[in-house]
Amino acid sequence: MGEPLLKVQGLETHFKTPEGTVHAVNGVSFHIKEGETLGFVGESGCGKSVTMLSCLRLIPAPPGKIIAGEAFFKGNDLLKMTPDEIRHVRGGQISMVFQDPMTSLNPVMSIGKQMAEPLMLHLNLTKEQARKRSIELLGLVGIPNAADRLKDYPHQYSGGMRQRVMIAMALSCNPQILIADEPTTALDVTIQAQIVDLVKHLREELGMAIIWITHDLGVVASLAHRVMVMYGGYIIEEANVNDLFADPRHPYTVGLLGSLPKIHEDVHKKLFSIEGMPPVLYKKPNACPFAPRCNWVIERCWQENPTLKTVMDGHSVACWVDIRNGSKKR
Repeated sequence: MGEPLLKVQGLETHFKTPEGTVHAVNGVSFHIKEGETLGFVGESGCGKSVTMLSCLRLIPAPPGKIIAGEAFFKGNDLLKMTPDEIRHVRGGQISMVFQDPMTSLNPVMSIGKQMAEPLMLHLNLTKEQARKRSIELLGLVGIPNAADRLKDYPHQYSGGMRQRVMIAMALSCNPQILIADEPTTALDVTIQAQIVDLVKHLREELGMAIIWITHDLGVVASLAHRVMVMYGGYIIEEANVNDLFADPRHPYTVGLLGSLPKIHEDVHKKLFSIEGMPPVLYKKPNACPFAPRCNWVIERCWQENPTLKTVMDGHSVACWVDIRNGSKKR
């Protein structure tokens, strides 16, 4: 894999609310290469979805505003594109699958019409060509009797089938990057596994890059090549998936992994939980945002927010303490 397909630097996004300005994303930087799968993990409100929506300029303004940063896709900054330019990137070259397909699909339009729209816009297909392509795509994602199902409406599909439709629509224009925003959260475990297997198969078949946003570390372990752990609007750890699970270096990552049930442990053993609540960022933190919940906290954590530093090849962490031995770093 060569140069990054998408390179984001110093992204900051704020939201103005009656209570104050929320600093949702605070200087996030990452990249993804062709054919790579990048996992974004962290609890609700940590900035995962807002980061991706900012890159695609889908943040509602007001109340949201991108304050700073760059997002270079194939050499062009997405954040500086005109509305027409970014519209041709969205859906055509970078597609996004959202968490709840029922709110993403138009309930009063047939599936066939909704699938044909991006094909006619981005690929300039005729109505009949778009119909044939839609049938192919529904077949690709495992929906039987695809030709007959085009005339059906979203409520006539099950939750898993609706999510498959959303994936088919996202893939319709052969995007180079697919962003999946917790696409299996509302589905039962069996359907979740089917959707993950489907995405793996499509990645191998089509060679696209994938950004997978999730709470589910099990999905990340089976799907991602690299993982970004987010907390309080920051990336606090970045590593190859095997390194992250084998040797987590940030206290928050240790907590996330510790909360997973282990099949070889006593079923009656109480699961580990991270005490406290995530921060509400009405001010950009001057200290480590995880300090109030951290078991390894030292005085410096309350005075200065650590930046990402490389601890080994391909593994970076934002922490003042080496948690393996409890010693201070840097």
